[in-house]
Amino acid sequence: MSAAHLVEVNDRNFAKEVLSSEQPVLVKFWASWCGSCRSVTPVVEGVAAQYSDRIRVGKVDVDENGRMAAEYHVYAVPTLIIFRKGKVVDRVVGSLPRAKLEAFLARALR
Repeated sequence: MSAAHLVEVNDRNFAKEVLSSEQPVLVKFWASWCGSCRSVTPVVEGVAAQYSDRIRVGKVDVDENGRMAAEYHVYAVPTLIIFRKGKVVDRVVGSLPRAKLEAFLARALR
């Protein structure tokens, strides 16, 4: 994922990078072995670049950061969760085409 618009999120920095963010944050929970995670990566990268003035985008590797995955009930990957002011606003599980991801974001950013 493009480093310019994405934040590597982990168990240690989750509170700072996601929960304390002034902007809404889209977090992609993923795993390196997950084919659907790889297919949604370009979509998330594109959204991260396009909406960088309105949202932050981060990614959490569930294999390396199990505490966050467990805390937010991530049972399948990819799972995309939008946080605003430290709270979960919405979530979607699975790979999405760009139009559906943008619609998901639009609902959450209202």
